[in-house]
Amino acid sequence: MKVVLLHGLGQTAQDWETVSKNILLSDVDCPELFSLMTEDFTYSSILSGLEKMYEEATEPFVLCGLSLGALLALNYTIRNKNKVSALVLIAPQYKVPTLLIDIQNLMFRIMPDKSFNNTGLSKSNIITLAHSMRTLDFSNELCEITSPVTIICGEKDNANRKASKQLKDSLPQSRLYIISGAGHEINKSSPEAISAIINDLGQL
Repeated sequence: MKVVLLHGLGQTAQDWETVSKNILLSDVDCPELFSLMTEDFTYSSILSGLEKMYEEATEPFVLCGLSLGALLALNYTIRNKNKVSALVLIAPQYKVPTLLIDIQNLMFRIMPDKSFNNTGLSKSNIITLAHSMRTLDFSNELCEITSPVTIICGEKDNANRKASKQLKDSLPQSRLYIISGAGHEINKSSPEAISAIINDLGQL
């Protein structure tokens, strides 16, 4: 069984390294999401690239994403139900809080350009990408998801903990894990917890 890991906005595929090493399944993909953009620096361009990347997949796979990656994983599953055997959403939002994006972009604007050197995108491209996510809302499509869903959120991730619980209530086939002491980037702070959860899915 294949596992696909999707990183967050300020991350790269490298941030999944420890998680990937501890996944017992041999077939693990960690695509560089920003390299999938072929048209412009927008969310929809990444989604299109992701769909193209796996359009030839014949066996359903486990799709796991954090933050931006969770949005993409959720959206991809809604659009390609038959390709996803199980969904793992870390620090997820299913309706993007516009104010949060605006505050985030304000912070990006005052940060020095060198802060974005390891993200694979320039400062201006990151801001453009984040802005393109402001109106995302999958509330009405959640009922279309039929695969098992695992939701993970850090105990200290105040920005996403409420949405994680609301998403759990909206998906009867889901389960929620709150990782004690963890913040937002759980794939970096608590990689073993994510690996263990994914390994449990492999036993289903």
